[in-house]
Amino acid sequence: MAKLVLGLGSSHGPQLALPPEHWWMRRDWDRKYPELWYQGRVVTFDELVDERAGEHLEHETTQDTYVNRFNACQQAIGTLSETLEQAAPDVAIILGDDQHECFLEDNMPSISVFWGDSVDAVPLSPDNGSGEFSLAPPELSRFPKVRTAYPGAPDLGRHLIGHLVEHGFDPAHTRQLPAGHRGEHNIGHAFSYVYRRLMHDEVLPHVPVFLNTYYPPNQPTLGRSYALGKALRGAIEAWDSDARVAIIASGGLSHFVIEEALDRQIIDALQHKDEATLTGLPVAWFNSGNSEIRNWIALAGAMEDTGWDMELIDYVPCYRSEAGTGCAMAFATWQ
Repeated sequence: MAKLVLGLGSSHGPQLALPPEHWWMRRDWDRKYPELWYQGRVVTFDELVDERAGEHLEHETTQDTYVNRFNACQQAIGTLSETLEQAAPDVAIILGDDQHECFLEDNMPSISVFWGDSVDAVPLSPDNGSGEFSLAPPELSRFPKVRTAYPGAPDLGRHLIGHLVEHGFDPAHTRQLPAGHRGEHNIGHAFSYVYRRLMHDEVLPHVPVFLNTYYPPNQPTLGRSYALGKALRGAIEAWDSDARVAIIASGGLSHFVIEEALDRQIIDALQHKDEATLTGLPVAWFNSGNSEIRNWIALAGAMEDTGWDMELIDYVPCYRSEAGTGCAMAFATWQ
């Protein structure tokens, strides 16, 4: 039977690629963003400035702080990459969300498993507004310089689909990615980040598992996400193969408004295998960027009975404005 050998969790936010002297570009983007979520409700940038004035977040937005937190993130990514290389799995399952890079409102599955022979990632569009297109050094980019095909793991993918169906899930499946908003039939940044930054383009045969974290009305619940992870681990253990398997969760933690109290609660629950907390928090807290925490919750479900504890490599709240906007980055391993 196959063997689960590693779990990895990593944030994938744009500030990981954008040099810190340019983080102000994302702050300007935040000011114009129409749907900032904070503590389960939509607020404006100016409302956040007023509401969080007592936190004195201006101290979090100095250039020295930007540089220190950027460097801490790069070090943590390096640690994850080294851990993955040392574990040397044969195949990976990557848990990520899609932000219209593949799936649109004409067909938005709650959970979908890709089991094609290969999957393409494409260069970043120059019109994304983040500054990453022109300013990210190639070695830090979440996107390839040219359209690139990466190896799938169709045998494992087909097995996962069958096992999930047998255990009460009704996953969508695809062997060819939908066109997405750019018409490119490409996989999104949640996955290409893993290819580029954790695998350095030496990509393992892998199965992308898409969770629709962002878009109502069919976002998987927190409990369903956790149960999915448990089912994926069961599928690995039932796979008639001698392969060594890693599960990687991509995304989170809180953004586009940083909520450190929520992040700390999630991290503590991950460390203590606290399923009740991970699945029982108010679902309204998990919209917009926060929604990607579902990928970590699914990973926690997969790690539940392994005997491994989560090792937090780092938690780095990368603020970029006095309103508290930014991306809270987390990096962790289970092995």
